[in-house]
Amino acid sequence: MRLSLYFLVVILFSACWPTSISFRDGSVPPEWKRFVVETLESEAANAPISYAPELTEELKDAVQNRVGLKLVADESFDPQVVISGKVLDYDIQPLAVQGDDVAAKNRLTVSAFFEIFITSPEEDVMELNARRFVDFDADVDVGTIQMQLFEEINEQIIQDVLNKLLSNW
Repeated sequence: MRLSLYFLVVILFSACWPTSISFRDGSVPPEWKRFVVETLESEAANAPISYAPELTEELKDAVQNRVGLKLVADESFDPQVVISGKVLDYDIQPLAVQGDDVAAKNRLTVSAFFEIFITSPEEDVMELNARRFVDFDADVDVGTIQMQLFEEINEQIIQDVLNKLLSNW
C-alpha cells in the first residue's frame, strides 16, 4: 500500500514539475535583443568626478543581468534600447539639527535624468527623473563611507530605471 502511494505521489509531482526555469519574467518584448547605455554626463558641480561613469557601469550590469539583453558598444550595432542621461544634482545637507545647532544626521541626495529610446516593436521615448537619498550619521566622514552610500543610492536609481523600462510592456 505504501509503495503504491509513493508511486502515485511521484507521478503526480512529476506531471506538475516545470520543464524549464527562467529568471526572466517575460515582460520585455521578444524583439529586444541588444541595448546601449551612453556614458552619463555630470552636471552636478560637487559630485565626485567618477560618480557618473560608475553609475553608468552599474546600469549596464543591471540591464544585462536583470533584463537579459546583450550590451553592445554603440548604436551602430542596432540596439533596440538606448539609455542616455545625466546626473543633475549631488548634495549633502544636514538633516536632524540638535539643540546646539549641530546636525545628528546628514542626507546625501542624488538627482538624475534618463531618456530611454526604444526602437522596436514600435518607436518610443520614455523619460525619467530619479531623485534618491540616503541618510548617514553626521559625525562620520563622508569619504570613509562614500562607496557604501553610492551603492545604496545607485541601487535605488537603477531600480527606478528598470521599472520605467519594463513598465510599458
